[in-house]
Amino acid sequence: MPIYFLLMFAVVLLDQLVKHYVMVNIPLNHSINFIPHFLALAHIRNYGAAWNILTGQRVFFFLITLIALVILGYLFKKTWQNWIYALGISLMIGGTIGNFIDRIRIGYVVDMFELKFINFPVFNVADSALTVGVIILLLAVFRDDRHD
Repeated sequence: MPIYFLLMFAVVLLDQLVKHYVMVNIPLNHSINFIPHFLALAHIRNYGAAWNILTGQRVFFFLITLIALVILGYLFKKTWQNWIYALGISLMIGGTIGNFIDRIRIGYVVDMFELKFINFPVFNVADSALTVGVIILLLAVFRDDRHD
């Protein structure tokens, strides 16, 4: 079980370090090409969710995040012995905490990864961990359904 807590901590740490780097080195609402025509590093403030949905609903996001963490914690406790479930949930918990820290500390989430080849919201390390965690969890559920 300790490996999963280390993973959660690593996601939060990497997320916060990258956000700090971006805030210090890239002016607000600017971006720099990282991989031309593919990926840029931007400095964006997100006061809502993807595409700034529900902008300004800080209390709502606070409550939803707390509820999500309680549910994820419960699911982790129930499934931590199954590595694929524990891996997905650990990534989701780490990502949730990473964005939660921003909302509490500065009132918005810092986003920085801008895909240049598609119209997609700018996102961060925490968002990536959440997305990968959800995909892993879905694969685990589909795998278990196939075996039943």
